[in-house]
Amino acid sequence: MTAERRTFRGAITGLGSTSGVRLVVGHWTESPFGRFADVMVETAAGHRVLLAPTSEVASFIEATYEFDETRVEPIAAVMSADRVVLQSPSLSLDVRVGGRTAVGRLLGAVPRRLAESPGWCTVTDPFARVLLRGVRTRGVARAGRREWYGATDVRAVTSLSGHFDALDLGRLAPVDPPCRFGFSSTPRRPSVTTVVTTVDLEST
Repeated sequence: MTAERRTFRGAITGLGSTSGVRLVVGHWTESPFGRFADVMVETAAGHRVLLAPTSEVASFIEATYEFDETRVEPIAAVMSADRVVLQSPSLSLDVRVGGRTAVGRLLGAVPRRLAESPGWCTVTDPFARVLLRGVRTRGVARAGRREWYGATDVRAVTSLSGHFDALDLGRLAPVDPPCRFGFSSTPRRPSVTTVVTTVDLEST
């Protein structure tokens, strides 16, 4: 048995809201599927929804994470140094981004090539578990897929506005309780994490 490796390079925005909705926005600049954005939504009632731009992307994400519902729909996303704006039939989102966090400054001291490597993610995982509740940098996902999250920067989110379906998201809030899509959540403090995600798929 050998492993087929897939790599996704981009940023993950983790958000909580006073409505109780928590969101994980993936904005991928390099991936096996090209450039795309996806959103994982968990409502206050615990209903987990995947928003994906194509059926191909949806199938890959569904095979890796847990959802109660999947919607394939067009997703327009623009990310800049101080803002994340996203629009789809289900979700509208306008996020303001601030400065680098203390964790981001620590990550900036690690050479990028090292920080992105699965080996380094294995080293940092015990510290992430203790310092950032719900966060893991390595683990096993669905179908035995092994994953590593190599973070290189973290910036604080300062505000949020938008709607999910007919619900006003309200104001920015901590990501609490942690999201339940996989073995790891985003940090409790809303943030944008620059990351390389590595996924090993079992193959014969």
